[in-house]
Amino acid sequence: MMRQNNLNIRNWYTADLHLGHEAMIHFCNRPFKDAEQADETILRNLHAKVGPGDHLWMLGDFAMGKRKLDKKWLREMFDRLPGAEQHLVVGNHDDEIIQSLPWTTVSHIAEIRDGSLKQFNTLFHYPMHTWNHARRGAFQLFGHVHDNWLGSRNCVNVGVDVFDFYPVCFNEIEQRSASLPVNRHWKEIEPNCDVMFTDEEVFSGKMDVS
Repeated sequence: MMRQNNLNIRNWYTADLHLGHEAMIHFCNRPFKDAEQADETILRNLHAKVGPGDHLWMLGDFAMGKRKLDKKWLREMFDRLPGAEQHLVVGNHDDEIIQSLPWTTVSHIAEIRDGSLKQFNTLFHYPMHTWNHARRGAFQLFGHVHDNWLGSRNCVNVGVDVFDFYPVCFNEIEQRSASLPVNRHWKEIEPNCDVMFTDEEVFSGKMDVS
């Protein structure tokens, strides 16, 4: 597992781009006429948010379909990604071809310190019921399910299909989480623990987010 503890960096999160994947337009009702229009829109939206000094976290499924096999095209798509660093959290469609691109890091799971509580949050392609520091205010970010599920209170889908094809920063994730229901299994999995802590509980020393 990879862990990053740099609070001076602005992080952006996204998942399930599926660049080059024509069938994804039908599967997820994406509002594009073809894969090329989808690719161009997603890449333009990435550049609209991610600054030259920022870090981009790709939570799986960067590209898919026959076009992915064209190494020249695939590298061109990668080279168009914005940011100072591009990190891949491997998804089920990120085979050796995708992983061999010059990502800054490639990992199956990562913990990144971010958010208003400056907690270590877990990044994984798939949604989870619980994770490291979940009972201390940490979030889990995921993709994989496209537009089928937004997530729960502290477990948030950051895929392009549920964020208007834009990447998101952590304040947007926290805003989305506030509107989501608590996982109905939370009290079974993490008994005697509230799903979210308040700033006062964190900064009073009652809990440790390190």
